[in-house]
Amino acid sequence: MRPFLTANWTNLLLLNFEADKEVLKPYVPRHTELDDYQGITYVSLVGFLFENTRVKGIAMPGHRNFEEVNLRFYVRYKEDGNWKRGVVFIKELVPKPLITFVANTLYKENYATLPMAHNFQQLPEANFEVSYKWKLNNHWNHISAVADKAAVAIPAGSESEFILEHYWGYTQLGPGITGEYEVQHPRWKVFPVKDYNYHCDTLNLYGEQFVPVLKQAPRSVMLAAGSEIAVMPGRKIKG
Repeated sequence: MRPFLTANWTNLLLLNFEADKEVLKPYVPRHTELDDYQGITYVSLVGFLFENTRVKGIAMPGHRNFEEVNLRFYVRYKEDGNWKRGVVFIKELVPKPLITFVANTLYKENYATLPMAHNFQQLPEANFEVSYKWKLNNHWNHISAVADKAAVAIPAGSESEFILEHYWGYTQLGPGITGEYEVQHPRWKVFPVKDYNYHCDTLNLYGEQFVPVLKQAPRSVMLAAGSEIAVMPGRKIKG
């Protein structure tokens, strides 16, 4: 099957927060259920860079390279006795209005367009810094981290594996209808994070219910190297 979208996802920075299940239940698509790691339900604030983006093999001028910042949580869907582990997005930020229009109109996602920027900076002692920022109501928000340049494998059974090894996306398309799509990519390596910083206007971006979630310190911060990815055509789960 031919991919719907291909790209490189580069330097995925994830700040992972513990969340009350009651906050997330209204967003859980039908047919799926909340997933957790050792009893903890996570919400992740994620920034990364799209590079060399192509839709059905075609590169759109001015839309090949751009930032994305999203807020997501984790679900699972049981099919033929096997669990598929996936993500659900609360909101996805991009700097390109056309991407927002297509995603919201055709795929019922919750995208928003804001001014955005990123910076990848080499630092002394084999470190580097990754940062993503977005402008909301004339104020800049950001997430950033300093990490070791030597990437390491994700340990089996670890929190990092739970957060990063999700290959399915789920979206509520309508009453009783859930959209499912697969994201194909190799198992990523991670750069050990040494320090981080973030500022997010949670109230105006995600709503009052997420203020306590993102106000607390993250339980973990991860920086994945990323890779080429392929988003496969989606399907509808009904019933």
